[in-house]
Amino acid sequence: MAARIPATVVTGFLGAGKTSLIRHMIENNQGKKLAFLINEFGDLGIDREMLLGCGIEGCGEEDIVELANGCICCTVADDFLPAIEAILDRPDKPDHILIETSGLALPKPLVKAFNWPEVKARVTVDGVVTVVDGKAVAEGRFADDEDAVQSQREADDALDHENPLEEVFEDQLLCADMIVLNKTDLLEEDGAALVESQLINHLRPGVHVVRAANAAVDPRVLLGLDASAEDDLANRPSHHDSHDGEDDHDHDDFDSFTMTLGSIEDVDGLEARLRTAATDHDILRIKGFLDRPSASRREVLQGVGPRIQRYFDRPWTAGEARRTELVIIGRKGLDRAAIEAAVAG
Repeated sequence: MAARIPATVVTGFLGAGKTSLIRHMIENNQGKKLAFLINEFGDLGIDREMLLGCGIEGCGEEDIVELANGCICCTVADDFLPAIEAILDRPDKPDHILIETSGLALPKPLVKAFNWPEVKARVTVDGVVTVVDGKAVAEGRFADDEDAVQSQREADDALDHENPLEEVFEDQLLCADMIVLNKTDLLEEDGAALVESQLINHLRPGVHVVRAANAAVDPRVLLGLDASAEDDLANRPSHHDSHDGEDDHDHDDFDSFTMTLGSIEDVDGLEARLRTAATDHDILRIKGFLDRPSASRREVLQGVGPRIQRYFDRPWTAGEARRTELVIIGRKGLDRAAIEAAVAG
């Protein structure tokens, strides 16, 4: 039997730096032919567009397959399997496959899919890499008040479960073979060590933490883990493992919508309004593209809570409709009308 192609699953919460990590791996691929499967939450295809806009040799359209507006861990049979088979059936097979899950995905159901007969003989999960936003964890973004939660549980039996954000985050940690503690440059002195000490209680034995700024990690550290994760599911516990062995996971905990705006003259004003909206409406993630009329290049906007980053990625192409579009992601019950009004100004 021919050697199986290794695949690395890159997971992590919203805005942790997964796409940045993959982009860094493209830039430092050391001659490997890579293929990418990108899973979006929202309908704009932001992550795929950002990779295609990188201008890096070896990052062509045929190498990047996108599954948009559907969580890969919930649509394995309909979406993931046909996509991975299409990659495997190509005459110029890749040396390694990178799979970026959405920030709301559970990695375990995806890893389990590699046991399907159509896939198992041809590809193996080399490892699950979980990217963690060190700054967010240091701010307690995923930690609830334990006393308050306990009081709520005592008052209402229906609330006898973890906060859904905590569950997603912990499942991503529990499934990992390697943790990339990202954005350590934004932490105070000794902050990275403190976050590591918080994470260690959620990790399986032998899982290492690698610190990074801007998700810059040598691919040699992340590839070649040889974990065969699909054969190790029993050692990767999940909050969503049900008693009958099937996965129980509901993305109705979250909402997303797309905003379309005109050309942006006052980008600082837009950024200030987005920060205010993120705080007032508990927006988890903002990402998209800006049309700056004075610039020939497209500008990317990335937001995690109130923190916003902007950069120009590529020129607008001839005949391309210049546009400003943003995907807004948050907990169930986002007040779309209020957010749109606040952002429009």
